[in-house]
Amino acid sequence: LQAIAAYVTEHTGDLSAKYVTSETFMNDFINSLRDKRVDGFKQRYRHYDVLLIDDIQFFEHKERIQEEFFHTFNSLYEAGSQIVMSSDRPPREIATLEARLRSRFEWGLITDIQPPDLETRIAILRKKVKTDGIHIPDPQVLTFIASRVSTNIRELEGGLTRVVAFSSLTGRAMSVELAQDVLREVFPQGEVAEVSIRRIQEAVSDRFGLSVSELCSEKRSQSIAYPRQVAMYLSRELTDSSLPKIGKEFGGRDHTTVIHAYSKIDRMIRADRSVYNLVQELTARIKQTH
Repeated sequence: LQAIAAYVTEHTGDLSAKYVTSETFMNDFINSLRDKRVDGFKQRYRHYDVLLIDDIQFFEHKERIQEEFFHTFNSLYEAGSQIVMSSDRPPREIATLEARLRSRFEWGLITDIQPPDLETRIAILRKKVKTDGIHIPDPQVLTFIASRVSTNIRELEGGLTRVVAFSSLTGRAMSVELAQDVLREVFPQGEVAEVSIRRIQEAVSDRFGLSVSELCSEKRSQSIAYPRQVAMYLSRELTDSSLPKIGKEFGGRDHTTVIHAYSKIDRMIRADRSVYNLVQELTARIKQTH
């Protein structure tokens, strides 16, 4: 959805687009009620040509939010605006979603987004390399990574990050052989275990000698905060879960906390060999079948 918003902004000129997560929409509305600025909230969300909202399933069980979004939807629809939403399930499967919202969600095109094919994965890696200014002398390296990692874009880009980081940390030249060595255990060929946030939490907790409840607690000591950040990073890398979903699974934390954790561990992986090795070890353990 962010890519759609960026495309609209860059290529249409006179059209306005707004991308938000469902959590951001909810928080903005709650804050507007608290500060008595509901009119400002309505004006802010109802004048865009394209409104894109991620993870609409988090509106379930929230009657007041659903009512407000119903009116926002109607206002945009009547103005001829486009509304794009994502969810981890079809509208009819979202529990407690009001019938009037479900009906409106089903007015438009509903499509299931499948993982990208090999050609698309290669193109994604080429774009990532160009954007980040990474030098890959042998184009077959990208082809190999794309052929080995086929689950989702996060893991695909994570595979590239691991290969680049290993090359930088060890001084080994970038090559297909290097990529094979790096990805052999992390993305094994053949059967792998299904990865869930719970599985990640259990693996990280076991590695650091913690309980899952401690990992997800409010405690902020370094001995717990660091493992928690690693687990959040892996949850972002190895699952399709949204940022709000990950935050929710770690004691109801805000999605910005997940972003901070991911960015911190990502930087550490590139700079510290021990952190790189830790993430490699945990990823391999999480993906092992029993």
